[in-house]
Amino acid sequence: MTIPFLPVRGSRSLFNTMAALTLLGTLGTAHAAMFKDPQLESLQDAAKYSELEQLAQTRLRLNPGDAESSAALSLALTLVDTSDAKRLEAGARQARLCVEQHALVAACHVAAAQNLGMQMLNMGMAKAMRSAGTLKETWIRALELDPGSFTARVQLAKLYVTLPGMMGGSISKAKDLEAAVRSSQPETARIIRVFIAAEDKKWAEMESELLALKPAKDGAMRSEVREASQQLAKVYLKDSKDLAKARSLYERLQRDQPTSAIGFYGMSRVCAAQGQTDETIRYLERARALSDADDYPIDHRLGDAYLVKGDKVQARAAYERFLASKRANPANLDSARKSLNQIN
Repeated sequence: MTIPFLPVRGSRSLFNTMAALTLLGTLGTAHAAMFKDPQLESLQDAAKYSELEQLAQTRLRLNPGDAESSAALSLALTLVDTSDAKRLEAGARQARLCVEQHALVAACHVAAAQNLGMQMLNMGMAKAMRSAGTLKETWIRALELDPGSFTARVQLAKLYVTLPGMMGGSISKAKDLEAAVRSSQPETARIIRVFIAAEDKKWAEMESELLALKPAKDGAMRSEVREASQQLAKVYLKDSKDLAKARSLYERLQRDQPTSAIGFYGMSRVCAAQGQTDETIRYLERARALSDADDYPIDHRLGDAYLVKGDKVQARAAYERFLASKRANPANLDSARKSLNQIN
């Protein structure tokens, strides 16, 4: 029997809620580093998870009781390849070991929460719903142990905002988390307000708070800004509601986060909506060259754009690349496959 999606505030499914909470790159902190060790912190903030895994393993061989390396290994196992179920389970085992051995170390609980969030994306709906409470309690414990943790505070606030009340959601609790750091961590408070406004569909308020954020140097805040900007831009893109505002948001991402594909990928969507096929392709090709390109269905959109242009050779190549990718979004696979079959 198929279990229907449970509606949540803003009409998002639980699956989409969990997806939002576990976007790659949300590790790191704006005001308190996750790791005290600068080498571990630098690697995780830059999302260099393969290197983080190697360093953590080396350090644990020398010192099995190294709490930070234990947490770092769990993070790396979880995030090097989130489509690899065996690695996710290995990350879960490492997180449990870290928490068991170092119950008072916040990084272990952060690693456990990140792993559980990723695991929930691959669970059936019923199991994912049962795990939501555990995820919430894990973030609560991480924040108790490290009240300065940007990641724990923001992820917990987002969980409160997006889960229904029967599963522990609470707008008032999210607002309490924001108020607690409004003076001491104003940028953390502001990004929480961004997501509260988004859930209430107060788009003008969301935009005002988002644009007031200062460009961030740390990976955690950059990731939250990418997520919020994309969410708001999609509102403006829908039915070509306000393409100028969508363009402005993506231009800001290009300026503030030039090494991320999202600003260029997003601009391609604006150009596609305006019928500017050559510009669409130009932005997609630029996005495809960046390190996080696999996070977006770039080759699928490239195939569509080349097909509009009448270039079946380039369209076929793009669709084939997309279908061959392990990171391809399942939601796009059928459409890309149908388009490729039409060419063939």
